[in-house]
Amino acid sequence: MEGILELTVKIYLAGPEVFFPDAVEIGRAKKEICARHGFDGHYPLDNEVALSPTPACGLEIGRLNLRLIEECDAIIANLTPFRGVSADPGTVFELGFAVGLGKIVHGYSTDTQSYRDRVHAAGFTGTPDTPHDREGYLVEDFQLADNLMIESAIQRRGGIFLRQAGDNLRLFERLVQEIRAL
Repeated sequence: MEGILELTVKIYLAGPEVFFPDAVEIGRAKKEICARHGFDGHYPLDNEVALSPTPACGLEIGRLNLRLIEECDAIIANLTPFRGVSADPGTVFELGFAVGLGKIVHGYSTDTQSYRDRVHAAGFTGTPDTPHDREGYLVEDFQLADNLMIESAIQRRGGIFLRQAGDNLRLFERLVQEIRAL
């Protein structure tokens, strides 16, 4: 097939790993996994920003991440619960932004519990079968990993969502392999 231009799919790698102590190493490992499978991974920390604890710095990081999502063809989002019973809100926003742009979106979670079960385990309900939390609000119960809009959006955009306990990078690689097989 000489003479045929081969395009590499650019994938934005969203997730709470950017807050981890080994964030740079995780990003490097995810990008290497993408490359092994013929994809070009783009990690939020690829952006060069002089960090400072100011609103201006935070807004600049957001602007650069949105631009990076715009430049990519697809997104893979780590939707494992972070700092609570749900996925990281920034990651969920990035996924929604990508959906709004018409991108293909994929996701994964290393937490196999349903959202309802996590809400109960965190003590927000009296019993596992209580349909409302202690404030009287209905607890979503569709046996999905998180809010129904997340998996619904992934499915609508033709993506894959995997849920499996274990190692983050192993599940990430499994997802990348399944994407490659599409």
